[in-house]
Amino acid sequence: MLTGFLGAGKTTLLNHLLSEKHGYKCAIIINEFGAISIDNQLVVGADEEIVELSNGCLCCRVRGDLIKSLTNLIQKQKRFDYVLIETTGLADPSPLAYTFFLKDLAKNYRLDGIVTVVDALHIEKELMTAPEAKPQIAFADVLLLNKTDLVKEADLNRVEAKLKRINSLARIHRTTRSKVDLSVVFNIKARELKSPLPAQEKRSNSLLLTPVEPAPTEGDHEHVHDESVKSIYFTEERPLDLARLEKWLGEVINTHGEAVYRCKGILYIKGNPKRVVFQGVQMTFEAEPDRFWNPTEKRQSQLVFIGKDLERLNLEETFQQCVA
Repeated sequence: MLTGFLGAGKTTLLNHLLSEKHGYKCAIIINEFGAISIDNQLVVGADEEIVELSNGCLCCRVRGDLIKSLTNLIQKQKRFDYVLIETTGLADPSPLAYTFFLKDLAKNYRLDGIVTVVDALHIEKELMTAPEAKPQIAFADVLLLNKTDLVKEADLNRVEAKLKRINSLARIHRTTRSKVDLSVVFNIKARELKSPLPAQEKRSNSLLLTPVEPAPTEGDHEHVHDESVKSIYFTEERPLDLARLEKWLGEVINTHGEAVYRCKGILYIKGNPKRVVFQGVQMTFEAEPDRFWNPTEKRQSQLVFIGKDLERLNLEETFQQCVA
């Protein structure tokens, strides 16, 4: 899924992916908000299967059309390895990601990853004024910091730091005209349980909370949207009690509901010689045993939560109840 705010470079990325030799046969789904379709006229690769979804946003009333289009591609027995979905710049990736957990679609599709294109020149302003920008960043598995040729190095470093505070799970790649190595986008398996957690800065405390810093306002601007998206990182060296942990995760779901965009973790469970890995998208969680703990490695639990208005103190206090 290719997403990102208006003008970030999504169609340019799509053209780049279709122009390069990667060996994949791709079907293309393009969503435009208006009734008149423009993007499909800008996409290269006439041999590709292109489906247009216009006059609405995939994350709301056109979502049913997306499901129908994906189902039709299978029923028509079209030969393809990938479906590349370019969303409108106003789309919320949340319901789209959840779509691929539907039983009928899950039989034929897996969500390989969400790639969000970020306009390095304008993203700081967009974070202040556009409520769609933060969820697009928060749900991403890969962030392409685009138009880097138009921004000074110091400004790029500041923007990249803000992106990491919003989403510590995503890999960030700097690009010009959305040109990126194909391995960054294809077959990344970002949503699989056993994909690695990002490296975290070492701290002496066992619990690290990294809320997003509020975007600076310009003068007395009254129409500023702050979605309060946070990336929260837990580490705990003491073993966890499985029953208490399952109860805690259930309470987090019930309390925060759809406010929890993403979560992922490696768990050190008392009495279990294997690591347990889990991953969640909103109301859906998966967990399974992983490999045996290495005799030489440090046993600890690591959890990352990304969401809106997460109650920091409540999470901190209740998580401690999971310790065995």
